[in-house]
Amino acid sequence: MAISYYVLLFAFLYYLTKHFLRKFQNLTPNPYLSLPIIGHLYLFKKPLHRSSAKISNQYGPVQFLQLGSRPVLLVSSPSAAEECFTKNDIVFANRPALLAGKHLGYNYTTLVWASYGHQWRNLRRIATLEILSTSRIQMFSGIRSQEVHSLIGRLFRGSSDDEYHMVAMKSAFLEMILNIMMQMIAGKRYYSENSTELEETRKFKEILTETFLLSGTNIGDFLPILKWVVFNGIEKRLKVLQEKRDKFMQDLIEEHRRMRSNSSPEQRNKTMIDVLLSLQETEPEYCKDEIIRGIMIVSYVALSSLHPQSSSFKDGESTCIVMVGRRLRENMCENREEDLVVVVMLSAGTDTSAGT
Repeated sequence: MAISYYVLLFAFLYYLTKHFLRKFQNLTPNPYLSLPIIGHLYLFKKPLHRSSAKISNQYGPVQFLQLGSRPVLLVSSPSAAEECFTKNDIVFANRPALLAGKHLGYNYTTLVWASYGHQWRNLRRIATLEILSTSRIQMFSGIRSQEVHSLIGRLFRGSSDDEYHMVAMKSAFLEMILNIMMQMIAGKRYYSENSTELEETRKFKEILTETFLLSGTNIGDFLPILKWVVFNGIEKRLKVLQEKRDKFMQDLIEEHRRMRSNSSPEQRNKTMIDVLLSLQETEPEYCKDEIIRGIMIVSYVALSSLHPQSSSFKDGESTCIVMVGRRLRENMCENREEDLVVVVMLSAGTDTSAGT
């Protein structure tokens, strides 16, 4: 009886405190009941984006939610997003302290995980001026053009007998993206039409796959009460993954250091690693190896938009029809018929053996 009394008293005081605190903080109204400890977590089911869309459609584009111990602002309209990230960008510049950021983000010091401050401003300066400047992106345009042309050539040669062929487009696009990425960052090409998978390639794909799987949130990030139950196994996996990522990237850095020592100044600054090593020579305190590794892994993940974990292509078959004409260039501002080099028509296939 006494236990029931204390439980009811706790629930009443919790509701009363939250009610007056919300009024004092002038938060957006929320029609959903926030439960003790879990808050609004009970509203979310997989896929999460559909749960978010359902909430927004019912109660408006801006909703304040309490996900466990973390306050969350759900924004689902362009005007509200613009107000958050343009007019109030400094207010929303900080990052949540999640477990993945502690281990994969070098204790919240990479561009993705760092909160607004000196470290974040330095990383943004390096990214904006040295990595993502217009001239730097243009410098890598030849790599992108070469890899797209190589992919199209493979598709064309595969259909040269005027018959339909089933093509695993997800794998083809993934290999193209990884080649572009690795050539821009490290000057390496891991995939070609007739090559087998190298050990270095296998390690790289394994690192990317594990990063996509472990870099998100988990229930322990929202419910600290479960920290010691949930975090233990995940934290071990994150530590092992970070050790593998560090070794892989540091080996690439050391390889480029050796190459730079034996090359002329004209041959340097051909890759992202070279650019960062040049910056390290002039600003050693702002561009340490740890910062270079952090920028590299952020670039890997950002450029891997066609990774199997995020690709919109399913594990079925695709029908591919290739027609060849004139070459299509990146800087074409009009889609004119006479400029078109290749038309690739794709239709998602079905797995008849699975009955889909």
